[in-house]
Amino acid sequence: MATKTFTNEVLTASDTNTYLANSGLVYVTSATIGSSVSSVTVSNCFSATYDHYRIFVIGGTNSLQCNLAFQLSGITTSVYNQLGYYQIWGSASRSDYASTSTSIIACEVTTTGYASDIEIKNPYASARKYGNVMGESTNNQYSMPFYINSTTSATGFTLTPAIGTLTGGTITVYGYRKA
Repeated sequence: MATKTFTNEVLTASDTNTYLANSGLVYVTSATIGSSVSSVTVSNCFSATYDHYRIFVIGGTNSLQCNLAFQLSGITTSVYNQLGYYQIWGSASRSDYASTSTSIIACEVTTTGYASDIEIKNPYASARKYGNVMGESTNNQYSMPFYINSTTSATGFTLTPAIGTLTGGTITVYGYRKA
């Protein structure tokens, strides 16, 4: 679709709807994390409407410092492969990380806050899944690409702290509009 440049004209509903309908990221759903919950599941957020998604997890705390696991619905075996690094804030040193597990690390959660940005390709498709996680807490920062060696179609996901309970925060899911 050619880019239209507006000068001194009134925007019509047709123009507005056409250009808004072709924007990149599209809101899919959001969920509020409750109080003292052991996990959070977001169901029915992946579909054939979009191939790729972006998930933001912002705010909230955990009762204990630990890693937050991300697992797709229906894919619970050791097919999650992740590598990357994490670095302690204010430190010049970093630690490398590589794992095959039943989930990936979305970020570290702490008693003072955390945030995660998860980009995932093909979660709904009957194809292998790929993505990247960028996570931050008051202690560490994470940058970890991942690969999920499964062709099982997933419609949602669960976030689970390794220990403790989550309180507060918001999960927002966006889809990348297809060309």
